[in-house]
Amino acid sequence: MLIIGCDLHPRHQEIAMVNTETGELVERRLEHENGQAKEFYAGLAGPVRVGIEATGYTQWFERLLAESGHELWVGDPAEIRARAVRKQKTNRRDAAHLLDLLTTGRFPRIWVPSPEERDVRQLLKHRHQLVRMRTSVKNQLHALAMGQGVCRKQKLWTPRGRQELERLTLDTWASRRRGELLELLDRLEPKIAKLDEAVLAQAKSRPTVVYLMQRQKGVGPVVGLAYVLTLLSVKRFANSRQVVSYLGLNPSEGSTGDHQRLGPISKQGNTMMRWLLVEAGQSAAQYDPVLRRTYQRLKFRRGAKVAKVALARHLAVRLYWLWREASTEASARPAPPVRMPGSPAHSMVDASPSTL
Repeated sequence: MLIIGCDLHPRHQEIAMVNTETGELVERRLEHENGQAKEFYAGLAGPVRVGIEATGYTQWFERLLAESGHELWVGDPAEIRARAVRKQKTNRRDAAHLLDLLTTGRFPRIWVPSPEERDVRQLLKHRHQLVRMRTSVKNQLHALAMGQGVCRKQKLWTPRGRQELERLTLDTWASRRRGELLELLDRLEPKIAKLDEAVLAQAKSRPTVVYLMQRQKGVGPVVGLAYVLTLLSVKRFANSRQVVSYLGLNPSEGSTGDHQRLGPISKQGNTMMRWLLVEAGQSAAQYDPVLRRTYQRLKFRRGAKVAKVALARHLAVRLYWLWREASTEASARPAPPVRMPGSPAHSMVDASPSTL
């Protein structure tokens, strides 16, 4: 069997390969753009296992190994670096370190989503970025209106508010900026609407997402679908603490001796998922008296920012246990019908912060 430790970069890779039968060791550099890497892996015979650190821009490499019939292991970069003893860091040493972890059975392998799941994630990311762009455009237009003494908040986006905004007397460049921002806003709205329809269709095709939407008010297709695609399987986590840590909502800690020092949240998980949970937590608190009391109590004690993050943690834990419940009950009863977005309990998450 061939075992390869691969230090992967966008344009090249450094590999350390060993043949477990003969003990032969090979170290070399492979270029990507000239087809050298593709030719190398296509020429390998027999069972081959390749280990890399988790990073972006690896889809092409995964497809290459799959077409060649090779096995790919993806490892946790933080744990891989923590298990390195030497202070010197080079591409060659990194490849040799990955090979050592693979051959000694210490490689920290992680869960890798399927290509289909990754593609749906791209849908959520694309919608997320367009919504952020729309929010930025609205904030700029609102600032222009406030500069002229017009403060309408959400009413600025009604037909009457739009007419008032267009009638404002502005200087030459400010007027041009207003026109181009309005044009950009008009182009973003239908694109986001189509993406919302696609997200809803994906959510309705997954019974787990439907179950979460039905059981937890304030969770709509975007949050439910993103949560399921981020965790992928509830069986990966033994308890809710692991979920909170995976999402980066657990506090960082620097305790020593008898002194416990807790800091801000670790932020080691999916950034978009944390943002969605913060927004959905505020929406859920409007309909859930328990979450509303939790938010109001923490807001009084620690401030609104800490309370919103704590609410996101509470919501993540709730969704985890609901998922556990759905995994045991899904085979015993059919999934309930999906409520369309726009209803008070199941609305699409927007980028503008909600208020309690």
